[in-house]
Amino acid sequence: MSDKISNYPGTPLSEKEIRDGNVLSIHDQMPGDFSWDTGVAIGRYLAGLKEGVILGSHCTHCRRTVVPPRNVCEWCFRPMDSFIPLRDTGTVNTFSLCYVTWDVQRIKEPETPAVIEIDGASPLHGIMHKLGEVDPQQISIGMRVKAVWKPAAKREGAITDILYFKPIQE
Repeated sequence: MSDKISNYPGTPLSEKEIRDGNVLSIHDQMPGDFSWDTGVAIGRYLAGLKEGVILGSHCTHCRRTVVPPRNVCEWCFRPMDSFIPLRDTGTVNTFSLCYVTWDVQRIKEPETPAVIEIDGASPLHGIMHKLGEVDPQQISIGMRVKAVWKPAAKREGAITDILYFKPIQE
C-alpha cells in the first residue's frame, strides 16, 4: 500500500490554468471562474480518500502523526513531509445531536456529527464527521467506530467519500 500512497502528488496547477485566469493570483480583482490548489498535504489526503485510505502526516522531531495532514508541524515548525496511511477506525472524542440542518431547518431525527480520533494518529488528532447506523441515544464518548465508504467507483477525492462512521464491537 505504501507504494500506492507515494503516488499521490497533490493537485498541481498547470501553466495554462494560470495563463487562462482560472487561478486566483491577483487579490485586487476576482475572475468569474477560478480555482485554487489544495496544496501538497491536503491534496494527498483527498487523493488518499478517493482510494479509500485516510492519510496522516508525521513529524520525525515531535514524533506526532496528525490527521488531516499538514506540511509543517505546529509544535516545532519543521516540515512534515512523511505521509502515512492510517486505519479507518477510531474513537469518538465528542459528539452532538443536531436537530437543525446546516441551512437552519428543524429536523425530528438528529444528525450526529462527532470528532473521531483516528487510530494510528497521535492522541487528540482526528476528524469531524457524521455517525450513522446508530441510535443517537446509544452514542457515547469513547465509542469505537469504523468508516463506511462510498463504493470505489463513486468516490471523488472528498471527505464525503466517507459516508459516515458506524459503531464497531471489539
